[in-house]
Amino acid sequence: MTVKLALPARTRLRTQTVAGVLSVAWCVFAAATPAEAQTGAPKAPLLLAQAQPQQPVPAGQTFEEEIIPQRYANNPDVDGFINDMVARYDFDPAALHALFARVSYSQTAVKLVTPSPTPSIKNWRVYQARFLDPVRINAGVRFWRNNAATLQRAYEQFGVPPEVVVGIIGVETIYGRFMGNFRVLDALTTLAFDYPNTPNRAEREQTFRKNLEDYLVWTRDSQIDPSTVLGSYTGAIGIPQFLPSSIVQYAISYDGNKQIDLRTNQADAIGSVANYLKQNGWENGRPVVWNIGSDAGSIGIAQAAADGQPEPHWALEQLLRAGMLLNAPGVDTTAEAGTPVTIVDLPSPGLPTEYKLGLKNFYVLTRYNRSFFYALAVYQLGQQVKAQMIAQGNLDSNGVPLGVQTDSAPALMPTPPQMGAPGSAQMQAPAAAPAQAPMRMQAPAQTQPPMQMQAPAPMQAPAAPDDSQ
Repeated sequence: MTVKLALPARTRLRTQTVAGVLSVAWCVFAAATPAEAQTGAPKAPLLLAQAQPQQPVPAGQTFEEEIIPQRYANNPDVDGFINDMVARYDFDPAALHALFARVSYSQTAVKLVTPSPTPSIKNWRVYQARFLDPVRINAGVRFWRNNAATLQRAYEQFGVPPEVVVGIIGVETIYGRFMGNFRVLDALTTLAFDYPNTPNRAEREQTFRKNLEDYLVWTRDSQIDPSTVLGSYTGAIGIPQFLPSSIVQYAISYDGNKQIDLRTNQADAIGSVANYLKQNGWENGRPVVWNIGSDAGSIGIAQAAADGQPEPHWALEQLLRAGMLLNAPGVDTTAEAGTPVTIVDLPSPGLPTEYKLGLKNFYVLTRYNRSFFYALAVYQLGQQVKAQMIAQGNLDSNGVPLGVQTDSAPALMPTPPQMGAPGSAQMQAPAAAPAQAPMRMQAPAQTQPPMQMQAPAPMQAPAAPDDSQ
C-alpha cells in the first residue's frame, strides 16, 4: 500500500509539484554527473560529501512525500544487515529490528535518483546564474562577517582560504537555510535496499549500505535518535551536507565543546569542510583555475584536449607547445611548465563552449561533488563574496580580515578516534598578484613546429575510489 504522508510543517518538502521537483533535480543531475556525488568501495575513503545542492523553492507550496510504511520489517536483506551490525558493532538486535519496523520506503527519494529517460542538455550559464545570485552572495557576506575569526583560524590550520569554505556552504545549503526535509533513515534505507533498476544498482546499493552503517554508528555514539535526523533525499546532513560516511571520516568539533554538530553549529561546519578539503589534497596558496586565451587556436586546442577527466593529467607545457595561450596574469609559464592541468569545458546551448584549465585544487573541489559545473560555481561564488567583503571594508586588498582576532578554541579530532590529526602548522595568507590588466602568456619559444594533440602519458594524481556510476 502506498501512502502519501502529510508531514508536519517543519518537515514538509517544499516545491511546486512532484513533476517540478523531478525536473529541477534532473537538471542539476545533468549538470553535475554522475547523479549522486557519494561513491567508493565500502572500505575505501568516501571522498564526495554531498548528493546535490539543496534548491530553494517558493514558500507556501508543498507536496506530500510518497511512502510505503513497514516495508523493511521482516525483510530478509534488512535482517542480514542487522545481523552484521550486531556482530561488528555490538548493536542490540531487538532495538534494530524495532527501528527498521518503523522505517518507511520513500518513493520520492527513488524518483529523484532515477535517471531521466531523455537526458537533459547541460547549460553552464543557467547553472551559474542559479548559484551566483544576489541571495547567495549577500548571505555569504553575512556568514563571513559572523564567522570571520573561525574562517581565518581554519585557513591558518588547514590552508583552505575562507572564500572556498564560504563558496561550498553557499552552494550546498545557502549557509544552512535549506538542509533537506527527508528523514535520513528512510532515505538511506530505501536507497540501500531498493535502489532503482539502473546499470550501477549493485554499486550504489553497496555505497548506501555503507552510509547506513556509518549513520547508525554515528547516531548511537552521538546519542542521537536516528529516526529524527532530516537531510537530503540521499541522506546528506547539515550545513555542509555531509553524507554519514564523510561525517565519520572528516567531521570535527571546531568550537571546543567536543561534540560534532553539523546541523546547527557553523564553526563545526567550517572546520569540517576545511578538514575535508585538506585531507583530499588541497594545496595552500595554489590557484584553482587558469583562464585561457579567447583566440580560435586556444579554443580549438582546449576542445581537442577536453576529455571530461577531473584529475589533472595534461602538462601545461604540452598545451602551450601546441599553441594554447593563457589569459592568466602573473603566471610564470617556465616555472609552471610541468604543472598538470585538466580542461574544464562549460557548454551552454546556443553559445560557444567556455573553457578553463583546472589545477589540483579544482580537482579537490570535484571530490566534494564530481562535477565541473559544481566546482567552478563554488569557486566563483567564493570569489564574488570575497570581492563584496573587500568593497565593504571587511577585508584588505589581499583578503586579510580587518580588525578580526583569530579565536583560540582548540580544534578537536575528527571521528573515528583512529584517524590522524589534521596538520596544525600555521599558514600565512598568500600574497595576492598585483592588479593589472589581463595579459596573454605566450608559449615558450619553439625550435620545432607545434605538436599534435595526443592523449597525455599518465601523470601522478591522488588516489581516489572508483567514481563510475
